[in-house]
Amino acid sequence: MTQAERYAYAIEWFSANAPHAATELNYENPYQLLVAVILSAQCTDKRVNMVTPALFARFPDVPALASATFEEVEPLIRSVTFANNKTKHLLGMATQLQSQYKGEVPNTMEELTKLPGVGRKTANVILSVVFGEPGMAVDTHVFRVAARIGLTENAKNPLQAEQQLVANIPAELIPIAHHWLILHGRYTCVARKPQCPECGLKPACAYFESTTK
Repeated sequence: MTQAERYAYAIEWFSANAPHAATELNYENPYQLLVAVILSAQCTDKRVNMVTPALFARFPDVPALASATFEEVEPLIRSVTFANNKTKHLLGMATQLQSQYKGEVPNTMEELTKLPGVGRKTANVILSVVFGEPGMAVDTHVFRVAARIGLTENAKNPLQAEQQLVANIPAELIPIAHHWLILHGRYTCVARKPQCPECGLKPACAYFESTTK
């Protein structure tokens, strides 16, 4: 099967079987999503969703978080990974949003990645989920799943994987395609023991094809 055929099959399968795929982070506005995504780095969405209700109750908007102290924020997120660094990132992010963007989350890659704690992956999540832009956020799940299926070939890093995916997936589908791949990696194409028997992508999967030769 060619790579183009793998893409066609995967898009058709996901469209039929996961038409409403979306982030599992709980949020109500762009500010909350940005905070949640920063917290989710190397941490599970489940854990993030456990700490954000109290955090948002205490700091419901950008001005509130921008005026907070480390000692006020860190205890609320202590159970997430790298809480010290993430506290500093959240405070720096909020301060910068307040001073440079009137408390609003910007809508460009360049502006977003200037914010503390915001790398290309986080920026792509915001661009796609909040603004509907064709941003492909590549985390460990997306990187692994895309390579296993054969949607990416010889991608050495997340940026190379992102470039290949964006080049082959219709722009209007890229926002949901991120969720297709991440959720598939989270629940089916898991890292150590992919659940191939239950996977509907078997006919188009390079990894499954290699294991059955």
